[in-house]
Amino acid sequence: MANVCVVGAQWGDEGKGKIVDWLSERADVIARFQGGHNAGHTLVVEGEVYKLSLLPSGIVRKGKLSVIGNGVVLDPWAFVAEVDKLRGQGVEISPQTLMIAENTPLILPLHGELDRARESNNRVAKIGTTGRGIGPAYEDKVGRRTVRVADLADAATLDLRLDRLLTHHDALRRGLGLAAVDRAGLKAALMEVAPVLLAYAQPVWRVLAQRRQAGDRILFEGAQGALLDVDFGTYPFVTSSNTTAGMAATGTGMGPGAVDFTLGIVKAYTTRVGEGPFPAELNDDIGQRLGDRGREFGTVTGRKRRCGWFDAVLVRQTCTISGVAGIALTKLDVLDGFEELKICIGYRLDGAQIDYLPTAAEQQARVEPVYEVMEGWSGTTAGARSWADLPAQAIKYVRRVEELIGCPVALLSTSPEREDTILVRDPFAD
Repeated sequence: MANVCVVGAQWGDEGKGKIVDWLSERADVIARFQGGHNAGHTLVVEGEVYKLSLLPSGIVRKGKLSVIGNGVVLDPWAFVAEVDKLRGQGVEISPQTLMIAENTPLILPLHGELDRARESNNRVAKIGTTGRGIGPAYEDKVGRRTVRVADLADAATLDLRLDRLLTHHDALRRGLGLAAVDRAGLKAALMEVAPVLLAYAQPVWRVLAQRRQAGDRILFEGAQGALLDVDFGTYPFVTSSNTTAGMAATGTGMGPGAVDFTLGIVKAYTTRVGEGPFPAELNDDIGQRLGDRGREFGTVTGRKRRCGWFDAVLVRQTCTISGVAGIALTKLDVLDGFEELKICIGYRLDGAQIDYLPTAAEQQARVEPVYEVMEGWSGTTAGARSWADLPAQAIKYVRRVEELIGCPVALLSTSPEREDTILVRDPFAD
């Protein structure tokens, strides 16, 4: 049985939630492998809207095991709130349907405070962080001073972890004009939430290995997008984890050979939240029209997304880095009614045309898009469930996207509804 990894191939917000939910019907296990509760996924199931930030998208499916892997940074209180909210919508959640890796690092209140303080004091170039403590939590992980889920099982171990953590953070806080952390209050809050988290804690690497050996299909779910990858994204305007497909292995404890098919989620145009370069951005009526039609506001933050034409250069680059075997093209219906469409096919930099986004930040900021113009279509693609339902020019657009990025379309999404999806190639069949 094939195991599938799903990653965003742009700057996030590509519609991964719907695609993962659609694929989860064919999977037995859905494993989230990186990011935190800054990842917003909106699912529409039989008219019911579910907004997820931390839990795997498969959680709304009965009979599936959802997993939060060690590559995720987990806010205990955000976790409790999201579980309670979904239960209020009728979703069944228990340790039989949801597991948390024992070695998952925790996001603590001090991480969010540090995140917001540094961003507000940054006079050089704001990153555009959500202020939820994701970055500082990852910093503590690699700094070997984090509190992990397993540490909550023993008060003495927790004391040692907090001592090391606060030695670092109290010094940072003094420099930012913040008061020292209330150690007793923090420990008390962690001990209070500990029984809730520990009920879901498991050696996830072992559970996944057993499920794989038994022939179960595993769906690896990424957050954000490849252009926000800390190594290959538009640095420093990136997230603090690896968002490319390679993280599926280290973020769950499975070897790279466990992934049989990587599916890249790609929006039919381009959006970005926050600061950073965006070569194909449209600061005009067309950009506004894309944003209005696509309802481009962040699920978690509510921030308005920047919009632009489809950038084939970027998607070709991210598909290569993640080893994408096929893409799921989403929000094609947003382009309905445009008389003319443009696709970015290259960049101009210092008078020369290039076919990739350079690494240097100042060069990324200076590249100019080179566009190819295509005829739009007057018909509608909204709700289409077969190629026959699509206008001829829409099919031409999809085929041209495939040519330019060097990767075939496996799925085509034509609305937020789960069933409004055209299956071209089943990733689980590979």
